[in-house]
Amino acid sequence: MTSFPSELALYVGRVRQFERLDWAVYVAWVGLMLGLVFSTGGFLLVGNAHGVSFPPSAWWVPIGAVVFTVSIAIDTIGHRTIYKEEISGAEGLVHGITILCGIGSCVLLCAAYHRHDIWIPALVLTVLSVLYSLVDEAFHWRRYVRKYSDRVEMWSHVGILAGHSTMMVAWWVWFFQGYGGVSQTIAALGALK
Repeated sequence: MTSFPSELALYVGRVRQFERLDWAVYVAWVGLMLGLVFSTGGFLLVGNAHGVSFPPSAWWVPIGAVVFTVSIAIDTIGHRTIYKEEISGAEGLVHGITILCGIGSCVLLCAAYHRHDIWIPALVLTVLSVLYSLVDEAFHWRRYVRKYSDRVEMWSHVGILAGHSTMMVAWWVWFFQGYGGVSQTIAALGALK
């Protein structure tokens, strides 16, 4: 059995097999996730620089997003190379549903600051994104048992689930606590114009 670091190097090294479309998908997907990291973390840092005090739960949003993003950046390499055919069917559809629900839940959680009732569809999409993530895990475990997956992909999914769960639970706690610090940060951002 090879060491995990050597398996990780082999897995990440497959990025050299990317074709133009793979790079476009990879940059768009990982870039979107980096946008989530920088927007949530940047918002908190701007507020903090202007003396805004955020509840501790707020800081877990970008921390979870970082774990989520790093894990996705690794996982997607395998999805665009060695496991591309294997996930092109039902598993690919599950990925699309999970992504749509996940993005929708984040957008609606932001909108819920101004329209509090929007938390209802935001919660529905959050639950659906978690549910479909678990369905995706069933596909991954099935592939792993059949030797159509490896430890790197499986561990990247642990990171994806841990990062996404941390980010979303923290975001919901922050929302239900009244989005402490948001109004002051928005005012500080308005003053920067």
